[in-house]
Amino acid sequence: MTKAVVIVNPSSGREEGKTFGPKVQMELEKLYDEVEMKWTEKEGDATRFAREATRQEVDAIYALGGDGTVNECVNGIATEEKRPPFGFIPLGTVNDLGRVLGIPMESEKAVEQLTKRRKKAIDIGKINDTFFVDIVAIGSIPEAVHSVPVEEKTNLGPFAYILEGLKALSEKEAYPFKFDIEGEITEVDSFLVIIALTNSVAGIPTVLPHASEEDGVLHLLAVRGENVAPKINLVPKVFSGKVSEDDEVFYRKFKEADISLTDEKKYKTVVTNVDGDEGDYLPIKLKVFKQYLEVFVPDIDE
Repeated sequence: MTKAVVIVNPSSGREEGKTFGPKVQMELEKLYDEVEMKWTEKEGDATRFAREATRQEVDAIYALGGDGTVNECVNGIATEEKRPPFGFIPLGTVNDLGRVLGIPMESEKAVEQLTKRRKKAIDIGKINDTFFVDIVAIGSIPEAVHSVPVEEKTNLGPFAYILEGLKALSEKEAYPFKFDIEGEITEVDSFLVIIALTNSVAGIPTVLPHASEEDGVLHLLAVRGENVAPKINLVPKVFSGKVSEDDEVFYRKFKEADISLTDEKKYKTVVTNVDGDEGDYLPIKLKVFKQYLEVFVPDIDE
């Protein structure tokens, strides 16, 4: 007997989980003898459901939701020694991991491809005691993004983040970061620090074009300087894939690093954004786990 567990966030996107949950169940019943549906009601439910299913040694876990739901499910799976393969239907705002893996952003198409899949091993990251699959962002611009209403994120998608970041350009300050990257200490004043696993950042595939979901490293990018407004000239380089080559940008690849502030008394509440949601406060420890999680991706050869 084979079994899959499907974890649905009914409020993701435009509440599409309610519509597509039953459709996913019907498709997966072509592959598994039993398909159990789990519906989240509050934060933490997806992690709990995924951990319970992992410990039951089910054959697969699937998620319907946005980046936050995917993050929660991965955190339920990643702590266990024996980890089932993981699949998901992107329903949220940005869906960076889904874009990287070639999963259709149109939910109907993504459901249709559920039975035409193959497995792929991908990297995941860890910030302190929490795993992540996309990105950690720190600084005054990510802090501004925290204030974006859910409705605006749903209506505008990745552009909601870009617009809020542009609004912050003239009014936000830089923070004095200290990066300890595998023993090398660097201090950088920055208003935007990104630590990414893949080449998709807020839905833009050209920020870190050489980053890969299976390269075994984390990619750190920090925009230098105290004055934010002149940095607008970096925008064309973001879309051309050359931003990491700019003198105004600090860029490193690493497997483990610590990030803190040189003046922790002045800046006591600098918070991270992890996979689109508010995360830990600085200081933080970061680590990559190479090809640690098996995921289902569309089999384009079929």
